[in-house]
Amino acid sequence: MPRDKTIFTCQHCGYQSRKWLGRCPDCGAWNSFVEEREEKARSAAALARDLGIPTVGLRSGAKIAPTHYAQVPSQDDARLSSGITELDRVLGGGIVPGSLLLIGGDPGIGKSTLLLQMAAGLSCRGERILYVSGEESERQIKLRGDRLGLHPGDLHLLPETCLERVLDVVADLKPTLIVVDSVQTTYSERLDSAPGSVSQVRETAGQCLLLAKHRNIPIFLIGHVTKDGLLAGPKTLEHIVDTVIYFEGERHHNYRIIRAVKNRFGPTDELGMFEMTGAGLLPVANPSALFLQQRPVGVAGSVVVACLEGTRPVLVELQALVSSSKYGTGRRTVEGVEPNRVALLIAMLEKRAGLQMLGEDVFVNVAGGLALAEPAVDLGIVAALASSFRNTAIDPATAVFGEVGLAGEVRATSQPAVRLREAAAMGFERVIVPAGNLPGLSVPEGLEVIGVRSVLDALDALF
Repeated sequence: MPRDKTIFTCQHCGYQSRKWLGRCPDCGAWNSFVEEREEKARSAAALARDLGIPTVGLRSGAKIAPTHYAQVPSQDDARLSSGITELDRVLGGGIVPGSLLLIGGDPGIGKSTLLLQMAAGLSCRGERILYVSGEESERQIKLRGDRLGLHPGDLHLLPETCLERVLDVVADLKPTLIVVDSVQTTYSERLDSAPGSVSQVRETAGQCLLLAKHRNIPIFLIGHVTKDGLLAGPKTLEHIVDTVIYFEGERHHNYRIIRAVKNRFGPTDELGMFEMTGAGLLPVANPSALFLQQRPVGVAGSVVVACLEGTRPVLVELQALVSSSKYGTGRRTVEGVEPNRVALLIAMLEKRAGLQMLGEDVFVNVAGGLALAEPAVDLGIVAALASSFRNTAIDPATAVFGEVGLAGEVRATSQPAVRLREAAAMGFERVIVPAGNLPGLSVPEGLEVIGVRSVLDALDALF
């Protein structure tokens, strides 16, 4: 009897080796190799037969013909609204039929709750939804639905982890949308490895992709994350799916943020806001009011920055604290913005504005836990640092935005009119903007706009 061949696979990146290695040469992870039986790859026709897909054109020697671009029907109006406005915003306007979507996030952050709310809403609109759960029974899912006050329509629950049995149910039920909770607990009987391993996750995602594309069924996969906050399993999992959505938020805050880091059918810089309540996750229509509702007034080191998340303007409070250091080298503690960017701006302030902060302890924080990555927050960081260093409060009715260079110049940013409209809507009276944004700028009535060309001009305008 021939001996089964085995191979060692890295559980972080999927790198394979004929022998065990202590450290993965691809991703550098230690003790990540697990021995698995080497499986022979199946043909496309065999995969199609397992999924109940017609095999015409998949057998060896069959001829296939390409389709002319002009003959492909447009699907601009084919998106299916999830019934949740913030989720539709992140997806680019709705759910694309035949798409495979992956949602990841920390345990207990609300992934299952959000998709159960979406499934219940779609089922009430005449859609047939299949909710596959490998972690909860029907009674536990029903208990959550009753707690949230959901009254689903054509919603079917399937507590199953075997992929082949799930595919049999899909063939009989013919749902219009499928939710798999989670991809790490689902396994294929044709593989001997444990659920959650690289081979099982790859096999599950691959068969779900074929099912979604050939039957035009959107499928949502819930994925676990590692302690580093990244999706568990091989990196190929993110390459297989069409959309990757991360669920963010702190356990001690009552709001959650979703953002797409990959989206083949929409933007990747949109942000969706939800508030966690007893009735589930509720969309937040005005994130600026949420972030500014507890802002202190008349405190040095606090400034409001008009930033942009995708097409949505958001006003957030940026705080800084500069204090004398007991040691020769000052500490740098940063939350919510890039630490290297803060160190760069501190050095620029010392060289260009004469603020001696290199030996001071500097703490920078974005109130509310939001992570800001765009360059327009540079002027807010500079203003907050200077305010705390001088112990002088900034006018609470003033907001700022602008990119700052190493020479101390303030550079123009994108979409200044959108930021100004949001500031005016939130009751701000004055906004410090880059002078390069002033030509042709539409200013809302009652709002004073001050253009600055350098950091020194900005500090003069603020103080």
